[in-house]
Amino acid sequence: MKYLRRGVWYVAGRLLVICLIFGLMITVFYYAMNLTNIQIVLKDGMAGRAKYIMGITEDPSDLEKYFQANCLDEDEMLSAAGQGNSPYADYNIRGIDHRLEMGFMWIWPWDNSVRADISEQIPRIDGRVKGLKADEVLAGGGSVYPPEWPEAEYSVQLVRENGQWKIRSMTEKAR
Repeated sequence: MKYLRRGVWYVAGRLLVICLIFGLMITVFYYAMNLTNIQIVLKDGMAGRAKYIMGITEDPSDLEKYFQANCLDEDEMLSAAGQGNSPYADYNIRGIDHRLEMGFMWIWPWDNSVRADISEQIPRIDGRVKGLKADEVLAGGGSVYPPEWPEAEYSVQLVRENGQWKIRSMTEKAR
């Protein structure tokens, strides 16, 4: 009887350790999966937003893959670009060097929302003033080259809808 009890406790102890290891592996897998998805949504979404504001892409419906509709409606820079009031409207932008840095975030496998702190900058914009607008822009004190993109830090709220992460809101942090 003594050996049977020891054997049962030995097997139970080993099963507990194996279950804990599998549980940790599953948690790490889902954390990595969610973190990767969030990074892709943030990088592609913010780059798409910048490209739309600069006039590189014309279709704002592409942003609906990354942003919720209310977030797009509240964005002042997107609204200005949609109305043709973007500071880049008079420029022919060919390409940008978009950079996004993210702070640390923790997300459990069962979480459906997360807050991320990001820093966005575009150090290089490849473009020139449009040919017909050149005289008008230069006469108004503008430059041949497009204005610099304002560096900004955002606090971003993301939610998971139908298994897909989307940006719910963006709040610019004071510097």
